[in-house]
Amino acid sequence: MVAELFKRNRGTRDVEPLGPVDYIEPVASTSEWLKEHVVPTRSGTVSYVKSLFPFLTWIYRYNWVWFVGDLIAGVTVGIVVIPQGMAYAKLASLPPEFGLYSSFVGVAIYWLSATSHVISAGPVAVFSSLLSVILEHALPQLPEYADTPWIIAGCLSVVLGCIVMAIGLFRIGFIVDFIPLPAIAAFMTGSALNIAMGQIPTLMGNNTADGYNTRAATYLVFGNFFKYIKHCDLNAAIGLTALFMLYAVRWGCGYASRRWPQHEKTFFFINTLRSGFVILLYTLISFLVNRNHHDDPKFSILKTIPRGFQHMGVPVVNSRILSAVAAKLPSAIIVLVIEHISIAKSFARLSNYTIDPNQELIAIGLTNIFGPFFGGYPATGSFSRTAIKAKAGVRTPLAGVVTAIIVVIAIYALPPVFYYISNAALAAVIIHAVGDLISSPKSIKMFWKVSPCEFVIFWIGVLVSVFASIDNGIYASVAASAALLLFRIAKAHGRFVGVVKVYNTPTLRPVDANEPDSDTRNVFVPLDRSNGVNPAVQPREPHAGVFIYRLNEGYLYPNAVHFTDHMVREIKVKTRPAVINPYGSLGERPWNDPGPRHKSESDIDPTLPVLRAIILDFSGVSNVDVTSLQNLIDVRKQLDRYADAHIAWHFVGVKSPWARRGLLASGFGSENGVVKSLFTVTNVGMSQEKDDVEPGSRDEEFSVDTQPEDKLGMTSMDTMVLPLLSIDCPYFHIDMDEAVRSVELELGLK
Repeated sequence: MVAELFKRNRGTRDVEPLGPVDYIEPVASTSEWLKEHVVPTRSGTVSYVKSLFPFLTWIYRYNWVWFVGDLIAGVTVGIVVIPQGMAYAKLASLPPEFGLYSSFVGVAIYWLSATSHVISAGPVAVFSSLLSVILEHALPQLPEYADTPWIIAGCLSVVLGCIVMAIGLFRIGFIVDFIPLPAIAAFMTGSALNIAMGQIPTLMGNNTADGYNTRAATYLVFGNFFKYIKHCDLNAAIGLTALFMLYAVRWGCGYASRRWPQHEKTFFFINTLRSGFVILLYTLISFLVNRNHHDDPKFSILKTIPRGFQHMGVPVVNSRILSAVAAKLPSAIIVLVIEHISIAKSFARLSNYTIDPNQELIAIGLTNIFGPFFGGYPATGSFSRTAIKAKAGVRTPLAGVVTAIIVVIAIYALPPVFYYISNAALAAVIIHAVGDLISSPKSIKMFWKVSPCEFVIFWIGVLVSVFASIDNGIYASVAASAALLLFRIAKAHGRFVGVVKVYNTPTLRPVDANEPDSDTRNVFVPLDRSNGVNPAVQPREPHAGVFIYRLNEGYLYPNAVHFTDHMVREIKVKTRPAVINPYGSLGERPWNDPGPRHKSESDIDPTLPVLRAIILDFSGVSNVDVTSLQNLIDVRKQLDRYADAHIAWHFVGVKSPWARRGLLASGFGSENGVVKSLFTVTNVGMSQEKDDVEPGSRDEEFSVDTQPEDKLGMTSMDTMVLPLLSIDCPYFHIDMDEAVRSVELELGLK
């Protein structure tokens, strides 16, 4: 019987389709889903284990060309990371040598598990500042570590490393994607302002004034700076001139690169190494000024830096330290993960390659687990050093080993030189480095143009960071972003759509739609033309009593009621009830049923149609849940009472097999005794040997074999007609045209 529906005329004879056409889609099963997504296969397990060691995919192809690029990039980053590492350690309220230890571990271990060749892991300004806040919070509870705060930092590093590594191993790094760019930009900008303002007193020399707390909220540090400005000393001369020189070299090299592009590489390396040059210059000045004032220097200097790894050992991890830092763990995890992943993704896009976020989390987790064994504190990806590494021509992650060698040389050979490094010059280096983390006016303006709500979120994060703390700024921006996301999901709008007949034309001139070469088709657009359709175009509404409703978001429990309330409200405005008083007596009438006390025919507009059918466009819906489907069941019952008939619900573009399973289980998509009235089919050619067909009788329209006939014999193409969707679900449709025509056939409208 079904085969009779699919007869196709080819030439002068009818050809029956070959084989069965009664396609029935198997119902999605839990066991198959578990087998596909949860139960590991042998090949999947092998692939997973190999992915943990990405260096094995390229190390055997290492060559001299790569080595030269890695050597240049590694040495360049090494020269930069030495002063930065010591400066960031002081920012973290730790002795300077711990910045060197973290710098070594970051580059020495990270490369083994990295999927990005440009990331330079190690101490960074934002996390160092946050670590200072964590130590300030924990030390009152742990007075025994007042002289050894690095023990707390080491414990924190191990815990963070284990958590982050677990996120990567269990492949749940996608949670990072829930933190949007404005929230990241907000905490970066707020942190940069916090760090820069906290370093200005050190730059100016009034940080030692009695009562001046440079760890307070940013606005307090700023206000108190002017209160204690009279305490500024010779450090201001060192710090200000060093900061001026850093910016002068940067701007000068930028101008020179544009002016003499043939020497761009030379100016790049001069610009890249400006921090090292400035530190060396002011260290020389400090030596000349303070060599005869060893015990009482004229301005603040680092003084003694121990040679070698003096704090190697097994890190201390105990419940007292964990309980003291537990409240700060969420913000620490967010900073550690977000800063690294955002940098890795940004440079991957610039270099036209992809990273594995989960593997990056494993790499940074390993770095922080093993870091404290060498005396390091938590490390993550550095934006400034990564940019330098990329521009220096790095070829593979092995460049980190070169940087590690440079740092080890500095740890063992340069401590006598470090003695005379100016603290004001280090503050200038920090201020100069964090300046790049502040969002540019162009970026902020783009936030406003794209999404005013996210523009507000950005400023919420910045202001909370400035007037409270960095961790509170993180929480505020992330919470505001989550609230906006939930609001957008819960208040998603559906649209009633109509049909417009269109055609494509290379010129804006009238075309007769009946011409043979005119490519006309139907498109379904919102009746209110809210998707940018020309206001002069009027979509044609479906037949009277038939409504097409498009869901523009996922149909889930947060927005199910919002969708259906809007749909039912509009349907009742455009239709009339089939029965004036379906409740019988006045006592049976619900208290919240609007209208006059006694309804009559005069209370109803007789020109309005009765509801006959509903078509739901599910092409934008990827999943459904129990709550949303129960809501749909309730609405169906409500509208059945309203129309005093069983209303047919048709669904278009149901993509997920689990959504189809849920709809079928809820009584949608199929009904007993209902046979599909319209099929969307495709022709599939079947090749077979042909000995009895005359030349020229072959119909190329149904042929999938376009090769010419050859000496192997002539071939014939018989046509099998196959339905695209399961034939046992008459209310599921492949596109809107099929759904509309099915409704027309079902209701006898055409």
